[in-house]
Amino acid sequence: MRRPVGQPLARDAMAYVLAGGRGSRLKELTDNRAKPAVYFGGKARIIDFALSNAINSGIRRIGVATQYKAHSLIRHMQRAWNFMRPERNESFDILPASQRVSETQWYEGTADAVYQNIDIIDAHHPEYMVILAGDHVYKMDYELMLQEHVNSGADVTVGCLVVPRAEASGFGVMHVDEKDRITDFIEKPADPPEIPDQPGMALASMGIYVFHTRVLFEQLRRDAADPASGRDFGGDIIPWLVKNGTAQAHRFTTSCIRAAEEIGEYWRDAGTIDAYFDANLDLTDVVPQIDMYDREWPIWSDAVVSAPAKFVHDEEGRRGMAISSLVSNDCIVSGATIKRSLLMTGVKMGSYSSVQQGVILPYCNIGRGARLSRVIIDSGVRIPEGLVVGEDPEFDAQRFRRSEKGVCLITKSMIDRLAD
Repeated sequence: MRRPVGQPLARDAMAYVLAGGRGSRLKELTDNRAKPAVYFGGKARIIDFALSNAINSGIRRIGVATQYKAHSLIRHMQRAWNFMRPERNESFDILPASQRVSETQWYEGTADAVYQNIDIIDAHHPEYMVILAGDHVYKMDYELMLQEHVNSGADVTVGCLVVPRAEASGFGVMHVDEKDRITDFIEKPADPPEIPDQPGMALASMGIYVFHTRVLFEQLRRDAADPASGRDFGGDIIPWLVKNGTAQAHRFTTSCIRAAEEIGEYWRDAGTIDAYFDANLDLTDVVPQIDMYDREWPIWSDAVVSAPAKFVHDEEGRRGMAISSLVSNDCIVSGATIKRSLLMTGVKMGSYSSVQQGVILPYCNIGRGARLSRVIIDSGVRIPEGLVVGEDPEFDAQRFRRSEKGVCLITKSMIDRLAD
């Protein structure tokens, strides 16, 4: 039965966010935190995008599965996402891997991370399940995807986007017919197939899936009984349904949220040092590709109680100023200069220091006279006075983590080694 387009489905849905991955390609940034907990865009964490999309779409029941070094992620969610009220039929469940099925079994894959919590999901009685990755940066209305899922009558609907074929080998890639029914799904192919009418492009999975809850439970139990399964949505559940059931592709362009100035669809997997750096610096553009100032679709996060940012000194060569930059609360720019950079909460910059194209995580202290260019500085790092980074590539590579595109990641342990 077709449901009227104007009738909301989100209130009958539960969002389930998979946030257990390390994100090893972010190197030392994820040594002590899971990828979804990495700071982004001034005051947010990466997971806040998926959670905000769910809330803004009208979904009021949310579960988050955590596993790898989850303390900072759990602490963030407890502080930022504790406003859900059971008396309004709202819920927010944090679901760490806790060996609930077996005393020796942690989450063995994305599908298993849902399977192990079937009883908790069932207690909320959702009619639909929206399965989300917790480590992507984008704005999307899941209500529109729910509507397509119900109207198509498919067993599963897969969110997808068009990407260059050369970049598609890290995704699940699909073939579709003229009605966007998925006819083939290949997880991370070495030779991704092209979209027939778009040479050089491929249709890639976003890691977003919509199911009727009953169908999802059936598939999870079937998959759990298969000893050959990898317990993964992209590797096992979706290919099985494409072959034995019906799977619908939902194109991101249909449900992407754009503010007035936003032109295209913005979706980023900030999963490498360079991608993370570029996605943050995208926000410094005069007209950013993704609008963090959009009050119609806010990105919710922890409302840290802190003082306003402060800029002091007005002398030649010692002037506190920021150009094409984002400066968060509790920052003090004391006779220093920042250009096309992000200072996250609580960063302090000493006189005569400068940062150009920098992503500075919370509570860093940049010493007097330091010159930093194309850097990511992990939280809590104290940069010594006079340190220069970004002017001698070979020397930088000996001291810090230097990416393929010349971005230097600086952590506390790296700074500590300089003093040895």
